[in-house]
Amino acid sequence: MDEEMEKSSMAILNGHDGLRTTVRARAPLRLGLAGGGTDLSPYCEDYGGAVLNCTIDKYAYAFISGRDDGNVVFRAVDLGIEETFPVDAIQHSKLALHAGVYRHFVKEFRQGSPFAATITTNVDAPAGSGLGSSSALVVALVDVMRAYLDVPLGPYDVAHLAFVIERIDLGFAGGKQDQYAAAFGGVNFIEFLAGDRVIVNPLRMSDTILNEIETSIVVCFSGQSRESAIIIDNQTAGMKSGTTRTIDALHQLKADAVEMKRALLQGNVEDMATILNHSWISKKATANAVTNSHLDALYEIGLKAGALGGKVSGAGGGGYMMFIVPPEERYRLVTALNSAGAQASPVKFTPLGCETWQAKREG
Repeated sequence: MDEEMEKSSMAILNGHDGLRTTVRARAPLRLGLAGGGTDLSPYCEDYGGAVLNCTIDKYAYAFISGRDDGNVVFRAVDLGIEETFPVDAIQHSKLALHAGVYRHFVKEFRQGSPFAATITTNVDAPAGSGLGSSSALVVALVDVMRAYLDVPLGPYDVAHLAFVIERIDLGFAGGKQDQYAAAFGGVNFIEFLAGDRVIVNPLRMSDTILNEIETSIVVCFSGQSRESAIIIDNQTAGMKSGTTRTIDALHQLKADAVEMKRALLQGNVEDMATILNHSWISKKATANAVTNSHLDALYEIGLKAGALGGKVSGAGGGGYMMFIVPPEERYRLVTALNSAGAQASPVKFTPLGCETWQAKREG
């Protein structure tokens, strides 16, 4: 690269090119079909975990553009929060995910040299949704930063880095499946092994099977966001102490993931519903706070309105529930759940993981 090209490249990164570069990213949220919880430590290191999930057409978005005033601005539009810091004095940010990703990239990929930028986000689902929204947001932030700074990272790298920032750097409780679902997209059987080994196995299905499964799923926001950390801490405590009830339930959840993969590949919706019900029973055995009277009532309403099976998506305690229903009964199920005060709707799968692109705006 000659001197002029190098200057031009650096100018773009620092937002001084006149026609300022904006980079955008979106990462899909996911439904956990089976195996959730087995991606938690120490279970996955001791026994190996396996989950089956699919990404849906709800997204976490991240946008970054350069500034020329020496400040870093973090904005979460959906939360109504905006913060401005000098680039060398980012302290006590309310937007921990924004700050965590920014600090990590400055330290690891810019030799500690900060840069001025505006980083804006929004998410299509509320926090505590059970759709992996927080982790999808970290994936979007990592991927937009990767593209903006031209850091050579593939989807495995993006997912692992998002996990490191969220779970290790920032200390937020949780497993690993959400980051890999958001980075890769589609329907995946994901294995979590000792030594941070992760294997993402995309499931290839005909359009006929995908259409049938998609048309048989209804998602429902319970109206309650939940704090997953308490549930995850209880599950982790059971794993570490070797509590038989917890470990046996996780073994069953892992077996359910294998069976769900078989049912999916065969397009057997009735078997999927049966496995979903088994998984819900096992999930409730991993921690007391997984369910509550409100979730149990919605589950019963769903079954009475024609659902073949259902369970909560994510750690539990609130957020989204999912149901499998004969397509002919889907409208009746959605109507019944909405009448009970929930927010139910069909769902659409998305085959792509996190995407980034550039937009030009006048600066």
